Amino acid sequence: MGRLNFLHHPCAFIIAFTVILMSMEATTTADEDRQVYIVYLGSLPKGEFSPMSQHLSVLDEVLEGSSSTDSLVRSYQRSFNGFAARLTEKEREKLANKEGVVSVFPNRIYKPQTTRSWDFMGLSETHQPKPAFESDVIIGILDTGIWPESQSFSDKGFGPPPKKWKGVCSGGQNFTCNKKIIGARIYNPQDHFDSSVRDLDGHGTHTASIAAGNNVKNVSLYGFAGGKARGGVPSARIAVYKVCFSDGCGGADIMAAFDDAISDGVDIISISLGLDEVVVFDQDPIAIGAFHAMAGGVLIVQSAGNAGPRVFSVNSIAPWIITVAASTIDRKIIDRVVLGNGTVITGRSACLADCLNVTAVKGKILLCDSAWGDEGALKFGAAGTIILDIGETSVVPIPTTSLGNKGLKIAISYFKSTKKPTANILKSETIKDFSAPVVATFSSRGPNSLIPEIMKPDISAPGVDILAAFSPFPSLRDNKSVDYNILSGTSMSCPHVAGVGAYIKSFHPTWSPSAVRSALMTTARPMKDSASLYGTLGFGAGHLDPVKAVSPGLVYETSKDDYIQVLCNIGYNTTTVRQISGDNSTCPKGKKSSPKDMNYPTMTVYVKQLRPFRVEFPRTVTNVGPSNSTYKAEVVAGKHPRMKVEVNPPTISFKKEMKKKSFVVTVTGKGMTMEKPVESASLVWSDGTHSVRSPIVVYTDMLIDY
Repeated sequence: MGRLNFLHHPCAFIIAFTVILMSMEATTTADEDRQVYIVYLGSLPKGEFSPMSQHLSVLDEVLEGSSSTDSLVRSYQRSFNGFAARLTEKEREKLANKEGVVSVFPNRIYKPQTTRSWDFMGLSETHQPKPAFESDVIIGILDTGIWPESQSFSDKGFGPPPKKWKGVCSGGQNFTCNKKIIGARIYNPQDHFDSSVRDLDGHGTHTASIAAGNNVKNVSLYGFAGGKARGGVPSARIAVYKVCFSDGCGGADIMAAFDDAISDGVDIISISLGLDEVVVFDQDPIAIGAFHAMAGGVLIVQSAGNAGPRVFSVNSIAPWIITVAASTIDRKIIDRVVLGNGTVITGRSACLADCLNVTAVKGKILLCDSAWGDEGALKFGAAGTIILDIGETSVVPIPTTSLGNKGLKIAISYFKSTKKPTANILKSETIKDFSAPVVATFSSRGPNSLIPEIMKPDISAPGVDILAAFSPFPSLRDNKSVDYNILSGTSMSCPHVAGVGAYIKSFHPTWSPSAVRSALMTTARPMKDSASLYGTLGFGAGHLDPVKAVSPGLVYETSKDDYIQVLCNIGYNTTTVRQISGDNSTCPKGKKSSPKDMNYPTMTVYVKQLRPFRVEFPRTVTNVGPSNSTYKAEVVAGKHPRMKVEVNPPTISFKKEMKKKSFVVTVTGKGMTMEKPVESASLVWSDGTHSVRSPIVVYTDMLIDY
């Protein structure tokens, strides 16, 4: 490749699957200031009950100048109680003050948060799956739809759907289910062009194939990341709930999909969608739907978000949801840049987004001093682009690379040092990344901004440079279409965990969602604090380990009543929690307990700066390993720990499987500072075979870099 001139431009990079919240009106009428609100009424009442009649009756009581049938947008009546309706602000206020109404909130627009990864985690094809049991596991995917003709979703060799399946195939025009994709539903499409479950974006196809795609040989993207594409549980079934369209993913539609998926009989729901802000639980369609799913025995896995590396950026914070961060795998696609003075700089192969006025771009390499490139670079004839590395890769049709801060400074310094700077961007190549796994820069970080005592994210999984099935409909930047594509984001890490959750369920079909979560978290591989901003706040319990998760030894189980107690602890009253739970739950009077006391697999607490602290974490473990076993506690801490951890009792013994034992972890320290605001250690219970690890995190006030 000949030497090319530089053009330096201050551009900005856009991740295609970054989560953004567009607080906007979902629907308005021409003559009234009406918008869609979601009215949440809690659990379905027991006995004979007509939700639709109740919803219309409630609307009739508050509407002014509109009929209830015209106002009603959607009725939730299969798994929980509520509806969506077009309301004025005055009508919304009247509804919110009515007895029996838990919450009324806007129909916010959610966005998607967008191979080798399974081998990297140790789940190779040589591990013995249980296809007969896997085929009874149903994963619900709430996303942009699916491309059913992809080889990843062929039903060759599949038998009929599991008997527990109660769903339907309502995929719309030109969409057919099979024995692999056993269910399909579409929700409220505003775009008549996109009127079927067929995926016109590619995101949903990608996430579904990561979780449960078939084994497909000899796939790659333009020759990169070649090999076999496969999901975590290739024999599992998929049910698709299309809630996302060109204008985003409506909260009212997401709630409807949860309402259906729970009753349809899915075992796991994978949802790679989110907002860029934290919403209280009773106004978050995902948190609401996930609560009722949990109560029905369904495991919920959600992406953490792509707003990192800023702390407090994680927005999936409900304790009944598994929240997944994104990390690297040991495959890295790089480019080398040779500057005109002979300096060679290694960078990451990068994708492009928008920026400029481009009369001077043609035939030149566009040098950007930020993490933003230019989608117009190809359109307007740029020969290549160099931008700031933000920790991900995407293959593009023109020479493009992203450099780390040091490399970019060298390139810019050279550019400024000569009147006619030149450079070569060499052909991309794949190398082994020995530093992996490392939390991706874009992956959202904790702490949990709503419940400081519950660690989020929970776990990390591969989310960088993931090759998986894609929809051939959306053309790439060179107007070509592909069947498999490389994407990065917590959207990609989420279905990895969902797939492993299904893998665990194939071995332990009666385990509760909290038992599966505990198995995932307590067997996760430790990650280096130094490789992630604030360490555990970026990766939670650690990196997903599918093989060990099947046999955790002990599990921390959490019940619906435990979650209700947490709601009481953060301010919900008895009336409200009874509406949500559908039972006689009661919030205790007097002094409340702390969310830190919930039987969570991690232990987290916020303490005030420079003040000595003493915190106790009561926990209970259930033996799911050998009947006769004895576990000893070990505390693993850094070289210079600023806290002391004691476990009482330090040894626990079991005589039978499923027996429970309780213990208390006491953490003391002299004080935390803003300069070093996070301190972590781990409690490890070991019987010589199993290592059951729980991170312990103490943190204080920290600077938030916006």
